[in-house]
Amino acid sequence: MLVFKFGGASVNSADAVRNMASILRKYASEKLVVVISAMGKTTNALEQLVPGVCDKDRKDEILRNLKDYHFNIANSLIPCNNDPLRATLDSLFGELEARCLKTPTSYNFDYDQVVSFGELISTTIISYFLNSIGMRNNWIDVRNIIKTDANYREGHVNWNLTQKNAQCICNQFNDEVSILITQGFIAGTAEGTTTTLGREGSDYSASILSYCLDAESMTIWKDVPGFLNADPKFFSNTVKIQQIPYNEAIELAYYGASVIHPKTVKPIQNKNVELHIRSFIQPDEAGSVVGPYDCIVPETPLYIFKNNQVLLSILPKDFSFIAEDNLQVIFGYFAQLGIRINVMQNSALSFTVCVDDNKILLEQLLKLLQQNFRVYYNKSLQLITIRYYTQQIVDEIVARRPILMEQRSRSTAQIVVSDSCTCLSDLS
Repeated sequence: MLVFKFGGASVNSADAVRNMASILRKYASEKLVVVISAMGKTTNALEQLVPGVCDKDRKDEILRNLKDYHFNIANSLIPCNNDPLRATLDSLFGELEARCLKTPTSYNFDYDQVVSFGELISTTIISYFLNSIGMRNNWIDVRNIIKTDANYREGHVNWNLTQKNAQCICNQFNDEVSILITQGFIAGTAEGTTTTLGREGSDYSASILSYCLDAESMTIWKDVPGFLNADPKFFSNTVKIQQIPYNEAIELAYYGASVIHPKTVKPIQNKNVELHIRSFIQPDEAGSVVGPYDCIVPETPLYIFKNNQVLLSILPKDFSFIAEDNLQVIFGYFAQLGIRINVMQNSALSFTVCVDDNKILLEQLLKLLQQNFRVYYNKSLQLITIRYYTQQIVDEIVARRPILMEQRSRSTAQIVVSDSCTCLSDLS
């Protein structure tokens, strides 16, 4: 059994979906579990539909655009009037509209209930299309398989229950059906509410299923030729890494390498399942492999860039030292809101963290922090992580931009920079 994962870019149009189908045809003799993300930038749009994020007029516009986008793809793929597909899509969009017009409750809960429709809609269209061209498949609601706690926006997997549920997947294969279509990113609680596994979590979904099903291998199909040493949006001369040890891949994903979700590698490492990263544009090329290797091949510096960052400096209001009791309170706030710290640093009088700029969650965090602390911040920053750095490389990448924060170990440098000098703003 093979587990494939296709991201949003690989299914962002009717032609892209046809290309995905042509890849699947190459594996007609295999049993395939195919994990699919929302189409294109659908998740970004759905995030704007979370109750409390924008007004009704804007929501109505986004809903119209999303419906037109998906129906255009469906109509192009299945030009004959497929009434069951149209009825299913109408039902899904009706549920989505009802969800996004509800009164805001908890942002994290509301988020999961709304954004999950992206994967439900994309897999519905693709499953119908594959069946229409003779590629028999069964559609599976992954929320009935992958079970998590109620930690919305980043659910913690209940591995025992998930592994038990996953066994029913094997029963879906038969002489006529060798393809199972399911969703990435989303999951469900034991009580039946929808959760998600963290932004860009479809890789993790595929990893969970690979672990539970003892997959022969897992493949992530990307718009790049494999695991590159840098994002090609920033570098024109990237190097493809042919093989990556499990532990190295975990480190790179933790630092923000966009090609792999941070939680993806550990489950497949535990079962010694190889992870292949291949191009859906050039599907016959070998790509990159994450596996039980001793070193990266070839050895080269690795660059990771995270934009839209905020640097928070947190100080006690009474000018006392930052001590363990202060840090316990601060970390509690971050955990309560589900805000991930990308890099942190403390001194005697302050604790500084770099986080993603999420307007709603940051506003909530600042309200909590201001009860006991003074808070200063910088916005519109970039976090640069360089693995296997040299001073010359650091100097070239920073390019004389102001450095607001820097940390180095023997192998990794992390630097927070701004394109221009930014005065600290006091939020006390």
